[in-house]
Amino acid sequence: MTTITLLSHQQANVGFQFHYLGATSPCGPCRFRNACLTLEPGHRYVVKNVRPLKHKCALQETDANVIEVDPVARTLVVEASGAVVGSGVEVSRYRCNLLHCPHWQDCAGPSLADRTKFVVQEVMEEKVCLAGRRIRVVSAR
Repeated sequence: MTTITLLSHQQANVGFQFHYLGATSPCGPCRFRNACLTLEPGHRYVVKNVRPLKHKCALQETDANVIEVDPVARTLVVEASGAVVGSGVEVSRYRCNLLHCPHWQDCAGPSLADRTKFVVQEVMEEKVCLAGRRIRVVSAR
């Protein structure tokens, strides 16, 4: 099944990637709301096709193209016990103040929304967490 949404005509290019944050107040009365707000907040997507159809978008204050998207896998750090290919994981920002840790961005960084669900696509290496956690790096969608 193809996933569609709307994206400003300046950004609606095949290969363009974006982080979907969810609906905002200008989306409330929009008549295209059910077609546009079909994505999972907190996930990244890539434009795979741009349709010629355009609509006015109150949020973006410009014309928006109807686009087809695919989810993009992202690197996450999960507890080692939950790192199984095909399994669903729910991740949240880990409360950590060790900013010098090489995994801080993946564990506690601001790009990770609280309680976001992903499916593990690939399990990579086990890492040493400076806070003492047993973690694995995974690729997930």
